[in-house]
Amino acid sequence: MKLNLTRPLAFFDLETTGLDVVKDKIVEISILKIFPDEQRKSIYFLVNPDMLIPKEVSDIHGITNERVATAPKFKDIAQEIADFLKDADLAGFNSNRFDIPVLMEEMLRLGIDLELDKKSNIDVQTIFFKMEKRDLTSAYKFYCDKTLENAHTAEADTEATYEVFKAQLERYPDIINSIEYISQTFNDGSNHVDTGKRIMKRGNDFVLCFGKHKDRTFQEVFEQDKGYFRWMYNADFGLHTKAKLKEICDDLGIKVS
Repeated sequence: MKLNLTRPLAFFDLETTGLDVVKDKIVEISILKIFPDEQRKSIYFLVNPDMLIPKEVSDIHGITNERVATAPKFKDIAQEIADFLKDADLAGFNSNRFDIPVLMEEMLRLGIDLELDKKSNIDVQTIFFKMEKRDLTSAYKFYCDKTLENAHTAEADTEATYEVFKAQLERYPDIINSIEYISQTFNDGSNHVDTGKRIMKRGNDFVLCFGKHKDRTFQEVFEQDKGYFRWMYNADFGLHTKAKLKEICDDLGIKVS
């Protein structure tokens, strides 16, 4: 289907050093610009973020510190990107929540305004989620071809969830019928150890996932800020986070209570 365009539409995607839209940096950007006459133009850059790319992030997108070592920094390509996007609306997948905020942060650090208020923004993921429902009722219909009666009652939802899980194993033979395998394979890949997602396991170390000590190991934080874990333990975090915090600190000989 030909797009009904009155001005160019720029589809773009970013790979970054992490998921913090304020602090993390771009390491790769690709833009495909579609014109009203269906002409296409594209630009691509590998970017030196001027900060280390964590290994667990490199493991996801394959871009290592070595690969970007000789790449241009964002300041060297920012104006070219801004000029390329100047007359275009924007489109992406999860772009309204991630790609656009990250790109705006990078540009504004350099004093470049993309004038977002003058652009239309299309997030393809939003269309997907709105048009193809991802709730239990939809899953029950898709996998079991049944209509979920009494949805949002605990008993009906529990039974439906059980049936959907069995139907998934039948539909996808590549999924090994092992609870341990499924638990390890179909997770968010973050290795968080607490339900509050404040602490992550990285190799043999535990790492903080938030705040001023984000991405630092417990030992590094303790050496630099001895009272930080005591503050965490007494702050308004969830009980599971506090329990895991105390468990790790006890193993390291760090007193928090």
